[in-house]
Amino acid sequence: MVLDSKTMGEICKFVKLKPRTVQEISILLKKNWRTAERYIEKISEETGCIKTRIFRGGTRGALKIVYWNMLDDIHSTSFQEELLEEIMKGKRRSDFSPFDIYQYIEDEKKQAHIEDATMIDTDIEISKQQDLITALRNAQKQILIFSGNLSWINSHQQGTPIINIIKEIAMRKIPIKIIARVSIVGAQNVDRLLSINKEVGRDIIEIRHRYQPLRAIVIDNKVVKMRELREPIFYRYGELKKKVEVFYDIYDPEWAEWLQKVFWKMYTKALPAPKRIKEIEKIQNKILLS
Repeated sequence: MVLDSKTMGEICKFVKLKPRTVQEISILLKKNWRTAERYIEKISEETGCIKTRIFRGGTRGALKIVYWNMLDDIHSTSFQEELLEEIMKGKRRSDFSPFDIYQYIEDEKKQAHIEDATMIDTDIEISKQQDLITALRNAQKQILIFSGNLSWINSHQQGTPIINIIKEIAMRKIPIKIIARVSIVGAQNVDRLLSINKEVGRDIIEIRHRYQPLRAIVIDNKVVKMRELREPIFYRYGELKKKVEVFYDIYDPEWAEWLQKVFWKMYTKALPAPKRIKEIEKIQNKILLS
């Protein structure tokens, strides 16, 4: 049975009050638990507003709990609240530094490296040290991407096009959600990504429009890869001699989950990319006819 918006709303409202079991949700909907579980998985995949956690896993008494997952309702620390405010207000990558997140992570749960951005185009050439391909291939459940104009889909790592890796992951039925700046200039990038859905047979890749400052990937709520460009023009003379790209890797599940919540806070209010492009084209056509 197809999950409609009314049923989705009922489930979300029910879970927001307090964590629920799958059985409680099936009773609410007057559906069997298999249908209830499919609905829960679909809502989690499409909106991120609810998540599940299994207690006593691997035993006969294993219990799956469904809980509310939106950032507005979690108890963030004061510095996380400040970080959230800065991120939500930011429009361009220069409006926020990922280091402001990285600095709070314990040493054993993070690593960083720097590349000379004057020697290679880091938007196109992905180094072996960065190793984006391995990180993406390790995904098992979901990939969330904070992007700019989607130019990274034209990049490659040691000759392997990243778009091929994205297609490979999509064929494994792993959902990929993307927030990006959608414009006519980058419409071709949007089309290339969404065309993969036709091969998969479902909307496994979804893109929504929003201006935002992060350049990051959250994989399975376990791993976060962030990056930022640092240029001498923004520093005092002599402080930074050349343009560099800084890559931050985080392996802290708590921070990965926090960033996942930031993503869904943006994503749920953002406009689907096809709708955005359609509206831009309408205006362009009017201009051409005027």
